[in-house]
Amino acid sequence: MTTSIRRTVAFPGISIEHLKIMLGAYNSHLKQIEQRLDVNIIHRGDSFYVDGDLDTVARAESLLNKLYEESESSKQVTADQIHLLIQASQTDVDLSEDPNQEHTGLDDVWLQTRKGRITPRGLNQKRYVQRILQSDISFGIGPAGTGKTYLAVAAATDMLERNEIQRILLVRPAVEAGEKLGFLPGDLTQKIDPYLRPLYDALYEMLGFEKVAKLIERQVIEVAPLAYMRGRTLNHSFVILDEAQNTTPEQMKMFLTRLGFGSRAVITGDITQVDLPRGQQSGLAHALRVLEPVKEIHITRFHSRDVVRHQLVQKIVEAYEGWDSEQQRIGSEERAARKARQEALIRENDVAADHQHQTT
Repeated sequence: MTTSIRRTVAFPGISIEHLKIMLGAYNSHLKQIEQRLDVNIIHRGDSFYVDGDLDTVARAESLLNKLYEESESSKQVTADQIHLLIQASQTDVDLSEDPNQEHTGLDDVWLQTRKGRITPRGLNQKRYVQRILQSDISFGIGPAGTGKTYLAVAAATDMLERNEIQRILLVRPAVEAGEKLGFLPGDLTQKIDPYLRPLYDALYEMLGFEKVAKLIERQVIEVAPLAYMRGRTLNHSFVILDEAQNTTPEQMKMFLTRLGFGSRAVITGDITQVDLPRGQQSGLAHALRVLEPVKEIHITRFHSRDVVRHQLVQKIVEAYEGWDSEQQRIGSEERAARKARQEALIRENDVAADHQHQTT
């Protein structure tokens, strides 16, 4: 049984300007928090009265305090920022539900790029970045919109700027193209570029277009299809394998064994979105089983609650997860029923055979 409570969150001396930023146009920020957390918020002067369940009211109280901090440092807070704050507030819930998990130093995890500081949002993102910075090989597994690729590129950029690595390699399998590559204009590099575009976009955002172009020209940054990795040894490099669910087990083994001295690799992917031919095993799913006993390799698993895109993306991911779970349940029940019918038929045949044997 849930407990309904009311808490008062007051900001004595808050200015009208800061209050307007907190509220948003026509109280839109408060309405967004109310809708997402299923609470009721009443604003009176410098105080906010929050009604709802104990857990959601505590999250709303924390959100209002963070929103107040944002209003002091920013002239405007957008609906997208509110969405990200709501997503990040799940961290406190995770911490309380998982008291035995190690969380040391997660509050101090951040990345510095030319365009500014990038702070991971939520417990899983913080763990992910911490593991990337500490491990030679790490995996980021989960649905679209959880920041797997973006944070990996940010970590690579941060280490390049601090001269901890000499180059960045961004790699993706070109499974989606298949034979159609030959019908695209340009040479092979130009043909493969559309499939590497998300990696370019992240680089442009962090370093700027001109800087990225110069680094690519000097081969400090290399963006390439997975096939280009065979036979290479990568020293003092930061290597990101994106969309790894579309590798075969042989390709994944080939990639992982490219790692040289002073290098680290990050492998990202979503095992629910495999584009390989039907019946072909995903190298990512295979690697997760094979490498599980290796303690030096860290795996961060993201979930729908970690999605940091439009809030509908989270609902879409949850809807698909629910559908898949239901289909698996139905399939299991059908298989069990089919097995029961087969066993019953076998018993009936055995009884009939015994009866025929006795009559003869």
